[in-house]
Amino acid sequence: MTMTKADIVERIYEKVGYSKKEATEIAESIFEVVKRRLEKGEKVKVSGFGNFVVNEKRPRKGRNPQTGEEIVITGRRVLTFKASQVLKKTMNDGVEPVIEPEHSEDETVG
Repeated sequence: MTMTKADIVERIYEKVGYSKKEATEIAESIFEVVKRRLEKGEKVKVSGFGNFVVNEKRPRKGRNPQTGEEIVITGRRVLTFKASQVLKKTMNDGVEPVIEPEHSEDETVG
């Protein structure tokens, strides 16, 4: 199931008690503020949720997979999201994710 902006508006309407028009304006305003900050290249941090970060990718050489011709892939800005530890924990039913060390095949574990 996918949550849409309409679903978010509906949740605001149900939880806060504003009219649907007011709930729509609130959701739109929040998304607009976030969008403007990201357009400026600023990091957006939502405590307990995660961070949205704009990264710059430099131009690089590539190859057209159909023709094999070498091309230049233009630089661009990409948006990344990193979930907070609180969100990760919530997604895993309150269990803190454990990162176990990797072992090479030469090591004896025991």
